[in-house]
Parts: sequence; structure tokens; C-alpha cells
Amino acid sequence: MTTNTMRAITQTTLGAPDVLHEAEVERPEPGVGQILVAVHAAGVNPTDWKHRGQSYFLQPPFTLGWDVSGVVEAVGFGVSLFQPGDEVFGMLPYPYGVGSHAEYVTGPARAFVPKPAALSHAEAGALPLVSLTAWQALVDTARVQPGQRVLVHAAAGGVGHVAVQIAKARGAYVIGTASAAKHDFVRGLGADEVIDYRTADFAQEARDVDVVLDPLGGEDRLRSLETLRPGGVLVSILPMGLEGLAERAAELGVTAKTLLVEHDQAGMAAIAALAESGQLRPHVSGTYPLAEAAAAHTEGETGRVTGKLVLTVRP
Repeated sequence: MTTNTMRAITQTTLGAPDVLHEAEVERPEPGVGQILVAVHAAGVNPTDWKHRGQSYFLQPPFTLGWDVSGVVEAVGFGVSLFQPGDEVFGMLPYPYGVGSHAEYVTGPARAFVPKPAALSHAEAGALPLVSLTAWQALVDTARVQPGQRVLVHAAAGGVGHVAVQIAKARGAYVIGTASAAKHDFVRGLGADEVIDYRTADFAQEARDVDVVLDPLGGEDRLRSLETLRPGGVLVSILPMGLEGLAERAAELGVTAKTLLVEHDQAGMAAIAALAESGQLRPHVSGTYPLAEAAAAHTEGETGRVTGKLVLTVRP
């Protein structure tokens, strides 16, 4: 029997993880050009706990979550790409298409691609937002070429550990920054060098870099410009706090660009192909049942997570 309700993690106010609660809400229906997905797994990202705690783009009440891996339940008018029963994964339109931390979610059909058979739902649910961020930064924006030197900050984190693998798949020489305890992990991803940001000055250790991927911002972003060779490019995935960035880049003869991730079917297809070929594998450091979303947020906010955390909605 089909029910018109579903479980979802909602919040009616901004604040600490305890503002998140499980509720019975109305199940959505797919509109024109949309699909309804029965969510099996959904990644948890820093943008989730940032939006939970502060007013950026969203105002409560809302359900968080942009990552989706699941099975198509129904299709809306005009959808030709998928049919009920298809396994798919993708990223909902950022930021206003939010809502995957629930049993069902709707989104544009062209935000999704077939889930790679090589990945479990938990692995596929970990990938979309971080992989599209890395792909759009390194490939679409910086146009990384074979042999180029790429510096990836926070290389053991969500975006970072995927960026290392994408850069290697593009034939780049990859330098990552990470704490000493995570160096073996980052090397295992394919990094050619790893710098301990706690004991070494990355701006001195990494030189003649062609591309920097910056998820840090602040003073580290400005100092990262100094690692670039003339003509190099820094892509920051934190499009805020940009004071002095363009001016310093101009002084050094380099380029600084900022990026806010977008849903992108072509990008998702490229990510899926890398996963199928074995060149890209997300590291899921922890899974939580949907009802324990608050615990996932608490762990994520420690800043010590390797790879990704994932909510598992269905067994």
C-alpha cells in the first residue's frame, strides 16, 4: 500500500545539532521534468551543518541534504531518461533544491545519472556534492592538464580526498596537505607528496604549482597564491571573505577564482565513469541511520573526519 507520508529530518529553528528532529511529513510528488527518488543513502557535508546553524541561503523550516543515491519511485511529465526501478545518484540543485535527508526526495531528472554498479548506495551517496565541487574546480575551471602540479588543501577531507583522485586521473602531479596521521591515507589516494600543515610551511614546501584547490579560505588562501607559478590559478570553493584576494593575485601574476557548486549531469556522468573504471572511490568513514542525523552533524563538526559521513535511509 502506498503512503502519502514519509520520515524526514527537519528543523524549525537554527542552532546546534539538537535542533534536528525526525518528523512524519508529506511525501513529495514529481513535477514536470522531475523524478521522485526513494533515498537509500545521502551524504552529510559541511554545508549541511553550516546551514543548520546559520542563515545563509535557507530559512527554517527545512530538510537538509543535497547528496542522493537511491531508486526512482516515479517520474514526472516529460521525463524520458529514467523509469521507476532505476538506480540513480546525483546532487540536488544547490542551494534551494535541498531535502535529501528523508525517505523520498524530488529533483530535476537531469541532476541524476545511473548509479555505478561498482559503488554501494552508501558510497554513491557520499560522492555527488564533493565530487562535483572537485570536478568543477579542477576540470571545468582550472582545466588541469597532464603533468601539471596541483596542490590540494585538506586532502583527507570530503572534497580533498576526491580532488586528489580526480587530479591523478587527469595525469597531474598532486601535492596534498594533511595532518601527519593521515599521510598514508592521502598517499593511498595517489598523492605524490603530502605536507604536514601543522609542522611545515606549505607555502615554502609547495612551489611552482599550476593549480591550487582551496577549501580553507582566510590567510591560508592568500598564502596559497605564493605557491603558484606565474600564470597559475587558485580555485576557492569558499566564495566569501575574499578581501584582498584579487589584488594579491594580480601582484603575483596569477589568477584567483571562486566557485559555488552547481548540479550538473555531464559532471555526474564523468564522476560515474571514473568510479566505474576504479579511478575514483569515496572513503566513507562512518554511516548513521536517518534518525541519528544529529550525531552525524556532531561528528562532522569536529573537523577530524577522513572522507565522508553518510546517512543510510534504507538497508
